[in-house]
Amino acid sequence: MKNYSVQVPKILQKSTPRLNWRFENTNRVFLTFDDGPTPKITQWTLDTLKKYNAKATFFCIGDNIKKYPELFKSVYNDGHTIGNHTFNHLKGWRTDTNSYVKNTEKTQQLITSNSKQLFRPPFGKIKRKQAKQLIKRGYKIVMWSVISYDWEVKVTPEQCLENVIKNSISGSIIVFHDSIKASKNMQYALSKVLEHFSSKGYQFKAL
Repeated sequence: MKNYSVQVPKILQKSTPRLNWRFENTNRVFLTFDDGPTPKITQWTLDTLKKYNAKATFFCIGDNIKKYPELFKSVYNDGHTIGNHTFNHLKGWRTDTNSYVKNTEKTQQLITSNSKQLFRPPFGKIKRKQAKQLIKRGYKIVMWSVISYDWEVKVTPEQCLENVIKNSISGSIIVFHDSIKASKNMQYALSKVLEHFSSKGYQFKAL
């Protein structure tokens, strides 16, 4: 495994106060899933969360919502929060601001109107102007404090689990992916993460 940073440096969190990295003073852990909905994998994730009475936040790609509308409805119907992850998984640093905002708004139109306007930039890369424009339009930009690296091919399932267990604390926002690429590691780690933190009295809540 390369020398990846599982935790977001505090200096970065403090330098971007308009972005949401974690929550203070709470006996809760916040699981988030990016890149879905994905056939079979998202449903497996929903079934696993249900076993622990856990709620999570799913940052969905608009194109996947359009392709799998019934699966998307299952996420919402199970009481989880829906977030926006752009329509085409755009990398903000390589996209002009106008196109980025339009792509995000295209996805928001597919998300039920009574969902919160939560947004997570793919790759965690977003320009200041893009963030400013989205916040102006009512979006709450949610980043993370712990990332599992479940998609990284050089990360073993055991390392993925360790990334989350050793680095998460009360109020942490944790990133998993309900995608094909991440499925092996995520499906190994998720139930163990749920068991570990449940045994310590933590609750799993949606944002």
